[in-house]
Amino acid sequence: MYDKMARAEIERRIGRMEQLASIRRYAIEDGKGRGMRAFEVSNGSGLEFTVYPDRGLDIGSAKYNGRSLVWVTRNGPVAPDFYDKDSAEWLRTWTGGLLTTCGWLNVGNSCSAIEGEHGLHGRFDHTPAEEVNTHCRWEGDDYALEITGKIILSKVFSENIVTSRSIRTRLGHPGLEIIDRTENLGSSPMPLMQLYHMNFGWPLISEATHLTAPNHSIAPRDSAAAAGVAEWDTMLPPKYGFAEQVLYHDLPVDADGFCAIDIVNPDFGASVTLEFRKRELPYLVQWRQAGVGDYVMGLEPANCYPIGQAEFAKTGKLRQIEPGEVVETVLRVKVSPMAN
Repeated sequence: MYDKMARAEIERRIGRMEQLASIRRYAIEDGKGRGMRAFEVSNGSGLEFTVYPDRGLDIGSAKYNGRSLVWVTRNGPVAPDFYDKDSAEWLRTWTGGLLTTCGWLNVGNSCSAIEGEHGLHGRFDHTPAEEVNTHCRWEGDDYALEITGKIILSKVFSENIVTSRSIRTRLGHPGLEIIDRTENLGSSPMPLMQLYHMNFGWPLISEATHLTAPNHSIAPRDSAAAAGVAEWDTMLPPKYGFAEQVLYHDLPVDADGFCAIDIVNPDFGASVTLEFRKRELPYLVQWRQAGVGDYVMGLEPANCYPIGQAEFAKTGKLRQIEPGEVVETVLRVKVSPMAN
């Protein structure tokens, strides 16, 4: 509706733009998330999502027409103060949601490297952003809503990696775009492991869900994953003791260099498309978990496999970011209503 109206038409009918679209700031007051900042974005299309500046500007809850698109862990929102890098203790403070950013020095299992000890999936998601701002403005006849900030991963005598993040959406458009501009401001080359852990959940994910993508190759991580390759594009009912399945996809690109995969669920009444630029993120990691309470389909654009820096380095594919080098990654999430 709104995307077909000119600015002048809209402004004649309202008092403030918050009537249609807004970014609302608040702080969590209870539990393990107490004191943590949150931005609630509503863009007038039925899409709403929550961004956590104190968790690397990652995205928690995401809903379309009041129904969840994502899986939220039993931990709920947790402030970064509780971060524990030891082994897999990251799992005690992981919130799930639409986006958990893993890296930049380690993705996957905890390990030892030249920079020191790394916990599961690295520190990015538990690092508060700096220079955080929200912007709501007209750009011609488009009303844009944007959240920006910097996530700085630094250590004396070691890394100094700065990611400038922008999360954008527009009035009346059920979608969002995430652009990260990552720069090595240190004096030495550093490992750069990037994985965007996107966690789709019920009711979008159910036994009625199927994934669609152009023909491509799929490689299983292990024997448990190999058992699920043939049915990679479906979801099972919740099951006690389900063994997670991790698959590696090599998707083809379109004319603009982007890969795409669709989540389709007729019962939900909408499909979701995930797009990402393959030049920087050559892999799509699929995490298929049909456990009771842990019922989630993870789709994770990445420049590495989630096996830890030490193991991934053995493949000879570990990305290094040189001093002064800038790497820009682009991801898009789009929701499309389906006809009944």
